[in-house]
Amino acid sequence: MTPSSPTAVLLLRLAGPLQSWGDRSTFNRRETRPEPTKSGVVGVLAAAAGRSRHTALDDLAGLALGIRIDQPGTLLRDYHTVGDYRGQPLLSAAVTAKGRQKPTSPAKHTHITQRFYLQDAVFLAAVEGPAALITTLEHAVRHPAFPLALGRRSCPPAQPLCLGRRTGPLKDALRTEPWQASAAVRRRWGRRNGNAARIDLPATLDDADGDDTRDDVPLSFAPTHRTYTTRRIRHTYLAAPTGLTPDPTRPPAATGHDPFALLGW
Repeated sequence: MTPSSPTAVLLLRLAGPLQSWGDRSTFNRRETRPEPTKSGVVGVLAAAAGRSRHTALDDLAGLALGIRIDQPGTLLRDYHTVGDYRGQPLLSAAVTAKGRQKPTSPAKHTHITQRFYLQDAVFLAAVEGPAALITTLEHAVRHPAFPLALGRRSCPPAQPLCLGRRTGPLKDALRTEPWQASAAVRRRWGRRNGNAARIDLPATLDDADGDDTRDDVPLSFAPTHRTYTTRRIRHTYLAAPTGLTPDPTRPPAATGHDPFALLGW
């Protein structure tokens, strides 16, 4: 993509009863990050487009990503015990120098395993890239080739998932899109804040000069050769429209100090 190439932004509303965005899971413990990973969002797009796990991901991994946290949700731990249906002893979580699981010693036939999920969370994901590719991906998300999931197959997305294309920079798209939290959350917030017109929401943006990193850029989804690389990100707050009607009986909220203003954020 050259600097003069037309670009567009695709907005996805990632919401559902459960989500799970793991990036450092081990054999018996499946963690989730507090927000969607780039590998998770790319996985949604690849599944919608009907790509196999062995298909190259260069074009999708190269898309810029921004995540706005509209409703953080709460953490849920799901407790399991597992065993081998053949009655064989289980492998341990420890691995050999070659990366193979060691047998349990003494032999165990039952393991405790834990899964972590985000419940009732809502995120606004924005992906920016060449306009032609974004148009293709929008059509794919609206007519997915494979079932879509929010990090795991057991986490189907709620509707609407696709909010459509936008022009202009990714950051502007995240700033102008109305708050996507549930109606109950917006009502509670509105009662406390006089139905203010805007709300400051945390966001994570791809940024080559960012001061944080994430090891979640997928290079391959092949089951026997999953590989990832690192991206740089920055954390900020974006003032988004609430979609609420201001309460005329309450004075407007005082404009607070913006700690990012001097940095041009």
